Amino acid sequence: MKKDLLTINDLSSSEINDIFKLASELKRNRQGFGEPLKGKTLGLIFEKPSNRTRVSFEVGITELGGHAIYLGSYEIDLGKRESPKDVAKVLSRYLNGIIARTFSHKTVVELAKHSSIPVINGLTDYQHPCQALSDLFTIKEKKGLSNITVAFIGDGNNVLNSLLCICHKMGLKINAACPKGYEPSKDILKEASSAAIFNSPSDAVKGADVIYTDVWTSMGQEKEYKRRLKAFKKYQVNAELMKLANKDAIVLHCLPAHRGQEITDEVMDGPASMVLDQAENRMHVQKAILIKLLK
Repeated sequence: MKKDLLTINDLSSSEINDIFKLASELKRNRQGFGEPLKGKTLGLIFEKPSNRTRVSFEVGITELGGHAIYLGSYEIDLGKRESPKDVAKVLSRYLNGIIARTFSHKTVVELAKHSSIPVINGLTDYQHPCQALSDLFTIKEKKGLSNITVAFIGDGNNVLNSLLCICHKMGLKINAACPKGYEPSKDILKEASSAAIFNSPSDAVKGADVIYTDVWTSMGQEKEYKRRLKAFKKYQVNAELMKLANKDAIVLHCLPAHRGQEITDEVMDGPASMVLDQAENRMHVQKAILIKLLK
């Protein structure tokens, strides 16, 4: 039976732990793990531009012995040139798996519904599960997962949605500080009932072990830029805010970063920043996901 990864809820806590264990092995033995994807071809359907998601998946697939085909927005033009239903059915005849990076989460759901091969969410407007898995894997490496408090400062976006769900599932405390009107959706908060939502960044970071931030304006929200800049101006992760967290707190950012907005250079490039390790871990975790879903 085929398995998809569309949201964090598609994985149990034991499956997440299995992914982390395999990702650790893959990271330690990057070039010598064999070719578990030999003879398999995966399609990357991307409506949005990408740096980390595309490169980490393509390199990961290659290192596992597989082959990746990039299908940008102009190749398919989902929902306009061709319906997600037809794309899913046709590509199921050619490929062994699909990684989809789309605007609407409904598009990924539709692809998975009509596909006979695994579909992985590479980012939608609702969730970013591969990012959240990589985030928690990084936290596990640096801090462990016991008695950890994560503080997210910024927008109630897809990254926070997935982070809330995975922290709740894995037993981490999470505080989120968002401006009024920019909190996570009610359905996510219902799922992640243990999360605490604040409007004050200083309240959220007190006693935190991990400080996480993301851009204030995501792709597709460009028309809201000026309004968001005003709404989020007090939500910057800077040296003053870091003083309120635990002394050994680490800093995460899923990138790309708008330096001088949501995070300062001093923090981004400082000793607490684990941002580059976090970015690298995308590849190791995604390789583990691919093996688990395609084996």
